[in-house]
Amino acid sequence: MFPFQVLNLFFIASKVEEEEEEEKERKYDVSVYKRGDLLEVPRTLFTHFGIYLGDNKVAHLIPDILPVFSSDEKAVRSMVTNNRLILGVITKVASVRVDSVEDFAYGAQILVNHMDKVCSRPPFSGDEVARRAEKLLGSVSYSLLWYNCEHYVMYCRYGTAISFQTYQFCKTVRKIFCSKKCAAFTALLGLGVMLYLETMSVFTALATLFVSFTIWMAS
Repeated sequence: MFPFQVLNLFFIASKVEEEEEEEKERKYDVSVYKRGDLLEVPRTLFTHFGIYLGDNKVAHLIPDILPVFSSDEKAVRSMVTNNRLILGVITKVASVRVDSVEDFAYGAQILVNHMDKVCSRPPFSGDEVARRAEKLLGSVSYSLLWYNCEHYVMYCRYGTAISFQTYQFCKTVRKIFCSKKCAAFTALLGLGVMLYLETMSVFTALATLFVSFTIWMAS
């Protein structure tokens, strides 16, 4: 390869890096965020939430298993990987931590104060929201249904710890399990298991009928 070709490739690579950096700066232009803004980013299966504190800092509640096994603050403060997050969800270990906008967003598009259109309560002032978010920094007990990142930001911005994601999830689960088809399937499954195991005690039969009847009446 000739020297001028090598030089040309070098300039092309530098140009690509500059464009990527400019795109990143445009995507996460922190000048558009105000202290106390509620930021949300879509993930594959859920939406992640955080509170903007100013100076390119976002407070957010995130599950993380690493603090259980390591006291290395530098390692713990590194960006949480998917494996660390999933294991944190399973073990219910989490913390409210501060990260840069880039680390918080993880490459996704950021929505700002979208919940203002959904929540019936008016938001607190920006300083009050940020103050409440900062007050809760540190380790917390995590619950996928009862205390997740959405509960945290909703409490900070509106004073009520609710999660619309959890509500929709529970609503969907209820539709699935509290349906007539599910009741019939449960009864048939229980009957099939009893016949397969050749056990038809009175208690087993009553338990199967009770579960099926409960689902049927709730549907």
